[in-house]
Amino acid sequence: MHFPPVTEQLDIIVNNTIEVLSTDELEKKLTRSLKTGKPLKIKFGADPTRPDLHLGHSVVLRKLREFQDLGHEAILIIGDFTAMIGDPSGKSKTRPQLTAEEVKENGKSYFEQASKILDQEKTIICYNADWLGAMHFADVIRLSSHYTVARMLERNDFEKRYRSQEPISIHEFLYPLAQGMDSVHLKNDVELGGTDQKFNLLVGRDLQREYGIDPQVCITMPLLVGTDGVEKMSKSLGNAICFNDIPEDMYGRTLSIPDTMIETYWNLLVPHHRGAATPITKRIADDPREAKRELAREVVTQYYSADDAVKAEEHFDRVIVNKQAPDDLPIIEFDDCEVPLFTILVQAGAATSNTAARHLIANNAIQIDGITCPDIHYVARLDENPKTIKAGKRKFFKVTGGKKTF
Repeated sequence: MHFPPVTEQLDIIVNNTIEVLSTDELEKKLTRSLKTGKPLKIKFGADPTRPDLHLGHSVVLRKLREFQDLGHEAILIIGDFTAMIGDPSGKSKTRPQLTAEEVKENGKSYFEQASKILDQEKTIICYNADWLGAMHFADVIRLSSHYTVARMLERNDFEKRYRSQEPISIHEFLYPLAQGMDSVHLKNDVELGGTDQKFNLLVGRDLQREYGIDPQVCITMPLLVGTDGVEKMSKSLGNAICFNDIPEDMYGRTLSIPDTMIETYWNLLVPHHRGAATPITKRIADDPREAKRELAREVVTQYYSADDAVKAEEHFDRVIVNKQAPDDLPIIEFDDCEVPLFTILVQAGAATSNTAARHLIANNAIQIDGITCPDIHYVARLDENPKTIKAGKRKFFKVTGGKKTF
């Protein structure tokens, strides 16, 4: 195996990271790899607590891809076992545990989504239930003996909850130990994670040492702030841009980030070889609007194609900027010729419930053939001629109806 010089590898690996524990150890591992021709084993784990990956996950996945491009071995762990425990990282209360069925369903598409960034043919995928699920209670006791309660309480979120008398369940102490056992089982050289995973990564390093394994280097990556510009990107907070978002939504949500986040998003999400000759800081200073559009095109291109990015931008200009209906709208047919507007919105998927639909109507978020409808009791009179309905900023559809029968 041919690897680039160690200094060149270090420059690429360290870029955009928050912390490398430690750089000296990483350099030694890279030097050994270069001499022996044996690639390093790089591990990244993700618990399938939700079915979708978002751009926050891509920050670590992109670093894993950089290791791949340097010739090293990428290991993606689907935490189907640890997801049933529930990662307490950053939580102020016990996290709900998932059932095996929920985890299995969520984990189905993780590798497929991650492969939009990783080289699928060169990625090793593992499920940690394969080894954690095979452990006996005696094994868990022996594992627990390697860590003290005092060490666990050094973790920030545990310490805060302990001081504020918030309950901490024993199973939460087992989570970092279980994640650490992944490192013991795989004997990996490096583990990647967000800054909120630092404690778990260090536990893995300690356990490897306890089990007589050369301890892993821990590399933490920044947590990507969501589209609100405040909180960490999370689908539950509604500030996420997901891998599986359609191009139009991906483009529009990227444009919704604050201008102050453009440079951060660019540095963390756009591969360096795709960067233009002019530094992004200058492009933002010269024209922040165009810089953000360029970022949005780059994001869509990564997960779809350059052609899809152009079409998404055209859609945005037509629908959002010029407030025109998009082409090829879906048509929803009703048997009746008189249908309450809130019923139409729910059946069209524009609202999750009648209450949510009435809320949209009351907030002047609904237009019928270009006219705002503020009446929550409005009944639409439908015939074979489609009516165009706009719900919110981006949702468009047409409705038709039949003759009312008595």
